[in-house]
Amino acid sequence: MKNIVQIDADFVENHTDFLNLIADLESMFANKELLVPMRHHHDFPNPEVGMESTLLLMPAWNPGKDAGVKIATVSPVNGKFNLPAIQGVYIYLDALKGTIKAIIEAKSLTVKRTAAASALASKFLSRKNSKSLLMIGTGALSPNLIKAHASVRPIEQVFVWGRNFDKARAVCDTLMDENFKIIPIKSVEEKISAVDIISCATLSSTPLVLGKYLSPGQHVDLVGAYRIDMREADDGAIKKADVFVDTFEGGLKESGDIVMPLKTGILAEKDIKADLFLMAGKSHAGRSSDEQITLFKSVGHALEDLAAAAHYYNLFGK
Repeated sequence: MKNIVQIDADFVENHTDFLNLIADLESMFANKELLVPMRHHHDFPNPEVGMESTLLLMPAWNPGKDAGVKIATVSPVNGKFNLPAIQGVYIYLDALKGTIKAIIEAKSLTVKRTAAASALASKFLSRKNSKSLLMIGTGALSPNLIKAHASVRPIEQVFVWGRNFDKARAVCDTLMDENFKIIPIKSVEEKISAVDIISCATLSSTPLVLGKYLSPGQHVDLVGAYRIDMREADDGAIKKADVFVDTFEGGLKESGDIVMPLKTGILAEKDIKADLFLMAGKSHAGRSSDEQITLFKSVGHALEDLAAAAHYYNLFGK
């Protein structure tokens, strides 16, 4: 167990350039050599708080080069303990020898790669001149999603909504020095119809993005609602938009935003246009017109973790 690099949250936070991370994710999604089994997804009860937690095991291999597995838990009510919902560790391996190269703090890794994946999708799905963004949600992902989207589009104005207005204001305060104006708002309806990009990262069980408010040309980025009994967008949004997912394998099985409409017939599998593998591999162009409403659903993928682990490991060695 000698010579194992330890990469903590501070290193990840201080060495993130979203454009470079997004480029590494795009390269991984275009790489046909990668092997990524379906992640293990186990819910377990927590009687003390009355809500289940989820254990995730997410392996991936780049044969002959590198491999890794993320062990993470998602505990939605961790706010009661003043802790983030996501906890975990990433074990980064030499795929040829099986040795451990690094142990990486997984919460920060997950936050950065998730934001980068949404921004990668935005490269294909949002209009190139997108200048405004509505961020729904005030968790750890929110400032990262904002910065990631702003790295690929000329964002000039950002609006932030959360159930707690003080938390929305706090997100804005942390990003006051960025190259865009950022304002907390008290209702989603204030701005949802007017912005170019809507990004939603919540643990909501009821839809927050309603189809009746969507306007031609918008891009909707759904990042939360990681369980089949959670939703961030209603049937109206699904019917009004062209739907894309991070991966067909996970996207069709793991989130209520896709699973529920599939079960009720609102959405058919054949209606889902593409995933990040097809778009990064140049098999699907993504957005096809300025009037099109696009909707991207992310559930996370072990390939993203491996790409991010390799990215930060290489930076650590410099």
